[in-house]
Amino acid sequence: MQHDRRAQWLRAVLEPCVLALVRRRESYGYELAAALEEAGLGPVKGGTLYPLLLRLERRELITATWREGTVGPARKYYRITPAGEEALRDTAAEWHAFRHGVDSILGKGR
Repeated sequence: MQHDRRAQWLRAVLEPCVLALVRRRESYGYELAAALEEAGLGPVKGGTLYPLLLRLERRELITATWREGTVGPARKYYRITPAGEEALRDTAAEWHAFRHGVDSILGKGR
């Protein structure tokens, strides 16, 4: 996939994807980046992910707690809030409607 196109698409979907991942379970940044890449979104750099996590915290869509690790430094774990759950539901509904429209256009003429 062309790098510029991937970057544009990623900007549009990164927030709801991160919210969905922390809804599944509390996670720390590196874990989230790995899950995003494993899901096929490609590598997400810390310079993209951590500012997003901070914005989500400031909007009170996620909370964060520091935990000491058994090995290595403490990690900041993120979890979704009730406001984050609501935002994710709304965004998911909007995404499905938008995707349906795109799919119906791209699928025509096949």
